Amino acid sequence: MCRPGAVGNSDPSTGVPLQHPDFELYDNVGRTAEQIRAYHTRSATREDLRRWADRDAEAFRIRHPLPPEPFPAPDLSPYRTALDAADTPAEFSTVLNTLLDAVEPFLSEVIDHLAATAKWKGRNRGAEPGSPPWLLRGAASSIATALAMATEADLNILRAHYDPPPDLDALLKQTRTAPATPPAPPDPQPGPGKPRR
Repeated sequence: MCRPGAVGNSDPSTGVPLQHPDFELYDNVGRTAEQIRAYHTRSATREDLRRWADRDAEAFRIRHPLPPEPFPAPDLSPYRTALDAADTPAEFSTVLNTLLDAVEPFLSEVIDHLAATAKWKGRNRGAEPGSPPWLLRGAASSIATALAMATEADLNILRAHYDPPPDLDALLKQTRTAPATPPAPPDPQPGPGKPRR
């Protein structure tokens, strides 16, 4: 396919080259909102960008073959079954922590790879918000944050069950209604002939 602005398909009525030769001028039938917006703004869609990158990286992929298939999805049905059966905070915690322990090594590798990707060719130096290195670093951070949040949720449930905070209102009420204790008797005064301490 041609890049935007390249000679290729043209408007049959004017002969002017189309910016997006992938579809005919004003033919919106079967087009996504992104494709229609891209036509009107004279910009490429995500699919255009990926298709052009695939075409231009073909020789690279031959030199550096990458697995074409996605990683196999883990079978989470045992975790879901156990979660449905969990009745207590301890049982819930067991399910959640076992899942987090199982996925943490893989997700840590993904975090490390995204962080390395953010540093590609030194483009992370002075990266502005919204730039690719900034977004990649944020993606790595978001995964790490998600793991930390799940762990914190588990600890909050356990703390509420095993170590709830004291009810301050009840403590104040108890202090106000408790009978006043009489003052302690004074120390006996030494009499005549008794040694002072």
